[in-house]
Amino acid sequence: MKTKSVGIVKPLAVTLSEEIQLESGKSIDNVTIAYETYGKLNKEKNNAILVCHALTGDAHAAGWHEGDSKPGWWEIIIGPGKALDSEKYFIICSNVLGGCKGTTGPASINPKTGKEYGIDFPVITIKDIVNVEKKLIDLLGIEKLLAVIGGSMGGMQTLQWTLSYPEMVKKAIPIATTARSSPQQIAFNEVGRQSIIKDPFWQNGEYYQTDTAPEAGLSVARMIAHITYLSDESMYLKFGRDLQDKDEVTYDFTTDFQVESYLHHQGKTFVKRFDANSYLYITKAIDLFDLSENGSLIDGFKPIKSKIEYINVDSDWLYTNEQAEEILRAMQANGIEISYSEIKSNYGHDAFLLEGGQLNYLISRFLQDNIVEDLMNTEVMTITEDAKIKKAAKIMMDHYVTHLPVVTEDNKLIGIITAWDLSKAIAQGGEELKDVMTEDVKFCKKDETIRTIAGRMKDDDISCLPVIDDNDELIGVITTDLISHLFTNTV
Repeated sequence: MKTKSVGIVKPLAVTLSEEIQLESGKSIDNVTIAYETYGKLNKEKNNAILVCHALTGDAHAAGWHEGDSKPGWWEIIIGPGKALDSEKYFIICSNVLGGCKGTTGPASINPKTGKEYGIDFPVITIKDIVNVEKKLIDLLGIEKLLAVIGGSMGGMQTLQWTLSYPEMVKKAIPIATTARSSPQQIAFNEVGRQSIIKDPFWQNGEYYQTDTAPEAGLSVARMIAHITYLSDESMYLKFGRDLQDKDEVTYDFTTDFQVESYLHHQGKTFVKRFDANSYLYITKAIDLFDLSENGSLIDGFKPIKSKIEYINVDSDWLYTNEQAEEILRAMQANGIEISYSEIKSNYGHDAFLLEGGQLNYLISRFLQDNIVEDLMNTEVMTITEDAKIKKAAKIMMDHYVTHLPVVTEDNKLIGIITAWDLSKAIAQGGEELKDVMTEDVKFCKKDETIRTIAGRMKDDDISCLPVIDDNDELIGVITTDLISHLFTNTV
C-alpha cells in the first residue's frame, strides 16, 4: 500500500472529574488532557495503540493542523500504510501531565487561586504521567491496549505502563530509552534546570503575569540537551569545523562555527513553543524515574506480562547500549517475551525521530507477529448440549453472533452450532440442540500464530474457531472478522 498522511486533524481535550493522587502524596484536580486520535476504534475495541511522546513533544504526533507548515512529530511512522497504520489501528497520543501543550501543567490556571500554578504545581513522576494517560484510555472505553510505544521519555512511559497496568498492555515498544536515569543523565538535566532558575526573569517561577520570561535560561537548557540528542559523528558530518558566514576566525566571542549557530537557532526557536516551568517539572520526572526494586531491575520487572520489542540506537550516547543490555538481561531473567533490535544510525539519540525506514520495518514486523491470544475474544456466549433450539436462536439474535460453542457444565468444548445449523433445524422442525450441533468441531490453541490459523480457516472455509486450553476448556473464539480488520495486508 502506498503510504500517506492522516491529513487534517483536530486537537481534542477532556477534563477529569476525579482528583489525581500523585506519588509525592499530593494531589491535583480538574486535570485537562489534550490528545489526538488517528484511525477508528473497532467494535471489539482491541485495535488501540497508545503513543507516548518525548520530553518536549506533544499530542500532535501525526497529520496536519490547519495552517501548519509541518506535520506531527512522528509523521514518519503514523498513517495509512505505515507501521502505525491508521487504517488498521486506533492510535492515541496525549500531552503529558506537567506539559504546556494543552494538558494541565505549571502554566495552567490553578482553580483554587485563579492564577497560574507556577512552582505551586506539584512535582510529578513518570508513573503519575502514566496514571493520567490511563484515565484517558478509560474514558475512551478501552479495556486493553494492543500496544504502547514511545521513544526517549516516551519509552520510559511505555515501560511504566507494562508495570503499572500489566493486564492492559498486550505489546510494548520502548525505543531509545532507559529503565532508570543515570547520574550523568541527571547531571545534564540539572545543568539545564539551573540555567533556567538562575535566569533573573524566572522570578521564582512567577513570570506569567510579566512581560518577560526566562528565555535565555530556557534557550541554554535546550542547547545543552540538544547536544546529547546528537552523536559526534552526526555533528561532524553536518558541521565539521566549518565557519558560519565568515572566511576566518575572528578571535572574539561572536559565533565562529556553524555548530554554534545551529545550537543558538535550536535554543531560539524552542523558547517560542515551550514553557520554562514545564521544562523544570518534566526533566525532574525523568530524573526520578527508576523501575528497579531495591536496586534490582530483575525484581522491578517481575510484574510485566506484555510482549516487548526493545529498540536501541547504536550511536545513542544519552541512553547507552549498556543501559539497553541491562534492560534486556533483566527481562530475560524474568522470562519476559522480549525481542531486541538495534537501529544503525549516525544520528544519535534523535534517530528514533528520523530513521523512518528502519522504524517502520521493525515496528510493523513486531505488531504483525501475532498469535491467537493477541486477538481472540474472551467474552464468549456458550450453550450446553441439553439446551433447546429456541434458546440457541434467542442467544444468537440477542448477542448478534453466528457461532455458539457447545460446552459441558465444566466448560469443556464438545461441539459448535452455527446460524446455518440453526436455520436448517428450524426449517425441519427440530427442537433438540444435540441433533444438529457439529461434534467434530475444529479448534485452535492460544499460542498458535494468526498466519497459521488464518490459512486453516481459509482452507476449511470456516469463519470462527473456538480456542481451548490444554484441558479442553473453552477460553475464547477467533473469527475472520477479528483477523481481517487488523491484518488484511499480512495474512
